[in-house]
Amino acid sequence: MSRPLRIIFAGTPDFAATCLKALLESHHNVVAVYTQPDRPAGRGRKLTASPVKTLALEHALPVCQPATLKDTRAQDELAAFNADVMVVVAYGLILPQAILDIPPLGCLNVHASLLPRWRGAAPIQRAIEAGDAESGVTIMQMDAGLDTGPMLLTRHTPITSSTTGGELHDSLATLGGEALVEALDGLAAGTLSATPQPTVGVTYAAKLSKAEAELDFTQSAALLVAKVHAFNPWPVAWCALGDERLRLLLAETGQRHADEPATTPGTLLDPDADALRIACGAQGDEVLRITRAQLPGGKPLAARDLLNARNERLRPGGVLGTATGEEG
Repeated sequence: MSRPLRIIFAGTPDFAATCLKALLESHHNVVAVYTQPDRPAGRGRKLTASPVKTLALEHALPVCQPATLKDTRAQDELAAFNADVMVVVAYGLILPQAILDIPPLGCLNVHASLLPRWRGAAPIQRAIEAGDAESGVTIMQMDAGLDTGPMLLTRHTPITSSTTGGELHDSLATLGGEALVEALDGLAAGTLSATPQPTVGVTYAAKLSKAEAELDFTQSAALLVAKVHAFNPWPVAWCALGDERLRLLLAETGQRHADEPATTPGTLLDPDADALRIACGAQGDEVLRITRAQLPGGKPLAARDLLNARNERLRPGGVLGTATGEEG
């Protein structure tokens, strides 16, 4: 077994907490945890600790929550922990070069994509939205760029036609924790080698916004399915249902019935027993099947249950959203 390393861990959300948990179960020593300052959350806007802070306190670890790492006081405080290496997972603060230079073994990052594809803020959702057949995690040596450092280790996982953003998030968090411990073992043993990222195949995963979650039914069924799954559980795909919003949680591509002509994109077609059917595509000649949805003011339900309730707003012939296509 390699020697135990002294580690500073920096991270904030659930994904990072899963990686921290893997470290705490390894033989390495987490000597300090850095996380974002507590933020208002929930209806009461009460100051709430991050998942990483909560886990760190459960294990009686020192927790630091600086607003910035750019001032010398914060840098001196970090250096005083005498860590061998710093691990950064969805921390949320920019690490200046002065911080990157402190640990003798540098700073490692767990990134939720197969770099150089999907550098940036939302690699999990963008991979699903783009129809990628696989994703994975990359353990990378950090440099001053945006997810540009040399790669130390990668692990792959498939994306299926039904994989949601939430499911991929959870599987990559677990995979990331496992890969991180493996990388640290190799780093301690001196058996880990860094590989520069390829210059071809670079893509950027832009931050998600609520605005892009509104579906455009003139797009293809395959793209709409990808968006529904990518945006589950956040920001959640939706379309207009009168003056309100119908939230769409699970979807499949469907087939037109022999007697169904192309029609205005967004038109509700005769449903299947287990799915709403919506005309889509530029000519309204494709079909999107919605198998799980949430009506305004209701809870998420299987489409079968929504249909059994005989909701008048979901009757065939109604048009969802703001259709921009012409009738075929």
